Amino acid sequence: MHQAALDLGLPVRTPARVKRDAAEHVAFAALHADVAVVAAYGLILPAPMLDAPGLGCWNIHASLLPRWRGAAPIHAAVLAGDAESGITIMRMEEGLDTGPMLLRAAVPMGPRITTPELHDTLSALGARLILRALDERPAPLPQPEAGVTYATRLTKADGALDWSQPAAALERRVRAMNPWPGAWFAWNGEVIRVLDAVAEHGPAGPGQGIAGPGHGPAGPGHGPAGPGQGPAGSGQGIVACGQGVLRLLRVQRPGRPAMAVADFLRGNTLP
Repeated sequence: MHQAALDLGLPVRTPARVKRDAAEHVAFAALHADVAVVAAYGLILPAPMLDAPGLGCWNIHASLLPRWRGAAPIHAAVLAGDAESGITIMRMEEGLDTGPMLLRAAVPMGPRITTPELHDTLSALGARLILRALDERPAPLPQPEAGVTYATRLTKADGALDWSQPAAALERRVRAMNPWPGAWFAWNGEVIRVLDAVAEHGPAGPGQGIAGPGHGPAGPGHGPAGPGQGPAGSGQGIVACGQGVLRLLRVQRPGRPAMAVADFLRGNTLP
């Protein structure tokens, strides 16, 4: 977007900070803008900038507010297994995504959707919706007081797979944390990234044997397996969880290319 603006001969300012930079406040106000459009901007705009445009600053927020205010609404929606997501065009206030809404539009979320897929869908929807908002200038409406949730800023630790959790929750984490911070588990002193996985039915609880493909009652030689252990069937990358099992499909070792789990298991074993 930056390069596209330069190619069109448009001036571009990239201040490292704006909250207390009076010069940036003055430069922004000097534009005499009717409205400012904000999308995925990492800096907090102070009151002098929020109030400078005649109609204020409008944010293209990637959730159906007031659900998932905050820094990572797309990841949060995938992680929670929401049935739908969407775009809210809102007039910004100093509070965290608390401003009144101008337009909202929803999209369904499939059972296997990933963060990049939802991001691309919402990106296209947001572009259409902001153009409509700028054309129609709808009256802002306050957000509902009920149903407020927050999507906090992600860290590397958010990608850790806790095998005591249900397999369905771990599958959502794999899809939500792609591509960053990435879902991962520790193995032989390495951090193994899980790029794709699917939850499947398994024993009623952790500590029971798994029969491999199909996961019927454990057969001969299929001993106990607790959370995070490779039970019978681990040759297919199947890991017992707090509830059900997680079948790993694609993984990546540090400094190596992504690979199918079958290739990873050639010469390696899940303990």
